[in-house]
This record gives sequence, structure tokens and C-alpha cells, in this order.
Amino acid sequence: MKPFDLQPLLEGNRRALAKAITLVESKLDSHREQAQDILEQVLPHSGNSIRIGITGVPGVGKSTFIEAFGLYLIGQGKRVAVLAVDPSSPLAGGSILGDKTRMEELSRREQAFIRPSPSEGALGGVAQKTRETMLLCEAAGYDVILVETVGVGQSEYQVAAMVDFFMVLMLPGGGDELQGIKKGILELADALVINKADGESENLARQSKTHYTSAMNLLRHTSFWTPRVMTCSALKSVNIDAVWGMVLDYYFRAVEEQVFAAKRSRQNLDWMRQLVQEMMLLRLTSNPRVNDMLPKLEQQVVNNETTPYAAARLIMAQL
Repeated sequence: MKPFDLQPLLEGNRRALAKAITLVESKLDSHREQAQDILEQVLPHSGNSIRIGITGVPGVGKSTFIEAFGLYLIGQGKRVAVLAVDPSSPLAGGSILGDKTRMEELSRREQAFIRPSPSEGALGGVAQKTRETMLLCEAAGYDVILVETVGVGQSEYQVAAMVDFFMVLMLPGGGDELQGIKKGILELADALVINKADGESENLARQSKTHYTSAMNLLRHTSFWTPRVMTCSALKSVNIDAVWGMVLDYYFRAVEEQVFAAKRSRQNLDWMRQLVQEMMLLRLTSNPRVNDMLPKLEQQVVNNETTPYAAARLIMAQL
């Protein structure tokens, strides 16, 4: 296989970056080896960005917000990468391809890079591909990486575990949609941003801000940072600068309190442990002896002829 030329990637060439990400996402063993080699080489050039996770209730205007936020950051001299994580079926297509067309202006900018990150496939799912893609984007000189979750549920937890700042977008309104969001996701949030705070919804957004602030205060937050609640209008680009100001405030405080680097190190350690588990599972599921004995063991468990623990031990013995 032809060796990968790293120089264009390090110079910020978008085509070289896309090619490297394709290698990372490939299921071919030869591509995976080459991808790991590239990742080892880019490691010293990575880690220089601010990683922001963005999620939100359906209809909150995530794409509009990300486009307005991305364009504002480009105006501030930043280079922005947008990675959309979609845990849904690759056949259904999720909303990723739509996102790229909805972020039309942003995707045309030389300083922006938009990429869907598929979770389908073996090893690593959402987390591995997105984490590796983040490293490549950082090596290519992107200052801000926005990781957008499309699904609601497990992907939020995975994304929160790989970013520096986790933001939940909300709609103006009562507390109804607050009930719809898992408490755990609110505990992960570093900020709630109420979008669509314009026109007739402006007063409603202000009321929601008060409501959400008191709801957030009920949750225990142990870190140096008290999660904030803000309003903005992505459509009219109002308060987008204040959202970025808040992220920067978080970043400088985290660096000052010496928790920024510690958080990244902890995330890398968690990632390694997760990969060990997934590699063991992959090794087990590709073991012919395990595949032979599994149907029989499953049937024995169903028929109460053996305990799940005893069956699991027999399978693990094949390692």
C-alpha cells in the first residue's frame, strides 16, 4: 500500500484530512494499521483545540446554531471542524447528510470542515471513530472542534466523555422539555443555551432562563464551574458572541485550576479501557470455538439448565 503523505494534512489540506479520516473509518485490517500509524505520527501535533459537544431536544435548531456559531468563530480568525455523531442506522441516514446541506454557508468556507462520523461497524462505535477524527482535525490546525450528537441517549454520554465543554440547546418554553431530557444529561451539561430567543419567543426565553437556572441549581456540581444558562438566537445571530465568551471563560478557568489537562488525561485513560473491553469482545466473537458453543450455551441458559455466570465463564475460558 502506498505510504500516506502526512505533510498536506499537517498543512491543513482538507482533502488530505478527509482521506485520513476515511482510513480511520475503514474496516480493512491494512487500512486500520495505516490509520494507527498516521495517528501515532500526528499525536505530537494534536491537542491544541477546544472540543465542544453540542446536543439538544428535537427541533431546537442545532444546525442553525452550529452554522451561526461556526461562522462567528471563523470571523474571530478560528478554523472550525464540525463532527456529527449519528448512532442511528446507516441505511436510515439519520440527519447528517441533511446537516451538511443545512449548514450550506459554513460548508463553503475554507476555514471549516464538516464531517459525519458513522457509528456503525465493529470496534469503537461512536467514540473511537470520533476521537480519532478529532486528533486528525487538531493536527490539521482546527482550533475549535464541534461534536454534534444527532441521537438522544447513549451518544450524549459518549460525546460528553470526549469533549472539554458540553452544551445542551433548549427551546423557550415551560419545563416540559426539561422532563424529556434525562437528568443525567443535565448533570453532564456545562451550559444550557436557550435558542430561538427572538420575536414573540423572547419573553418566553427569559422566563425559561429563570426556570432552568433554578432547575440546574438543584443538581449537584462538584467541579470548579457552575453550569450557566444563556439565551441566544442563532437565526438572528444574537448572543452568539456571549456563548463563545462563556466557553472561553470555562477554558481559562479550567487551565488556571489545572483541571483541563487532567480531564483530557482521564478521558484518554477511559478511552483505552473501553478499547481493551471492545478488543476482548471482538476477539471472543471472532473465535470459532466460541461461535460453536454459543448457541448451545444460550439454549441452556434459556432452559434454566445452567446459570448465566457459568455460561459466561465457559466462554471467557476460550481466551
